[in-house]
Amino acid sequence: MNLDIIAQLVQILKDAPEVGAIEVRRGLLGRWSTIRVTKVGHASNAGGGGGGGGGGQHMVVAQSAAAAPASGSVAPPSTTHLVEIKSPMVGTFYSAPEPGAALYVKVGSRVTSGQVVCIIEAMKIMNEIESEVTGLVREVLLENAQPVEFGQVLFRVDPHG
Repeated sequence: MNLDIIAQLVQILKDAPEVGAIEVRRGLLGRWSTIRVTKVGHASNAGGGGGGGGGGQHMVVAQSAAAAPASGSVAPPSTTHLVEIKSPMVGTFYSAPEPGAALYVKVGSRVTSGQVVCIIEAMKIMNEIESEVTGLVREVLLENAQPVEFGQVLFRVDPHG
């Protein structure tokens, strides 16, 4: 991400009073960038939080660094209705409680709020990650034993499914 893009993001904040924050993250080896635009007065669902079933009003636009527009324009916001379950920590993603065991969830699984959907190992501690929403799992974004970053999307759940 270059300074021209950052300057344009700052200008968006100045020009759009309904935008409360713009968060930019880079993935592993700088290969992916994520831009999150949060509306004023709406909480983000990053980092866990109370037993809400809806999450906040935010838009996430993922963009490959190689495919980022040279002009620095921001891609249009995602219009998906899927709720993202994100990693609350850095660690290793595990899709089952132990090798050879059944997966916690897979695409097409129905989940309920508070249900364990995976484990993230951090510093030799196995942390159970729970769903913050009830619905149908539409996407599983990681493979078993894959490294995960803080705030990285693990699953996308359709609350209407």
